[in-house]
Amino acid sequence: MSEKISIESRIEQLGYTLPTTPQPVAAYVPAVMSGNYVYTSGQLPFVNGELLHRGKLSSHNTGEGHLTLEQAQECARIAALNALSAVHSVLGDLNRIKRIVKVVGFVASAPEFTQQPQVINGASELLHDILGEQGVHARSAVGVAVLPLDAPVEVELIVEYV
Repeated sequence: MSEKISIESRIEQLGYTLPTTPQPVAAYVPAVMSGNYVYTSGQLPFVNGELLHRGKLSSHNTGEGHLTLEQAQECARIAALNALSAVHSVLGDLNRIKRIVKVVGFVASAPEFTQQPQVINGASELLHDILGEQGVHARSAVGVAVLPLDAPVEVELIVEYV
């Protein structure tokens, strides 16, 4: 009989590591439990305490501080991993995840940029790759003028657990 692979092992198979939960940058906690749900605060693409990239997305991709779609998708993946870390901080075991219910992604965007859904696909696809059907979720992808610390992407999760 084959054992189900742990979520943390699956993350490692995909070439990532579950990070230490990033410390809040203001007056909030990374995640809270209510009923059978975990709600994460918005997570930025921190890697070892530093933002992976800074800036915003533009259709023109010109000028300092503008990222490519691929860079932004990687930021969305890292922010999703940080959100999973926040879930882990309150559940203690990611294998308790029943499903990802909703993802909300914010993308720092120039006014003409309209590919926010493609950016947040970085998070959505990674969650599916990690969790399979349990990672399929409802989602919002919102363009905003600026995010904290000049981050390009912010991701929050609603997770049902057992």
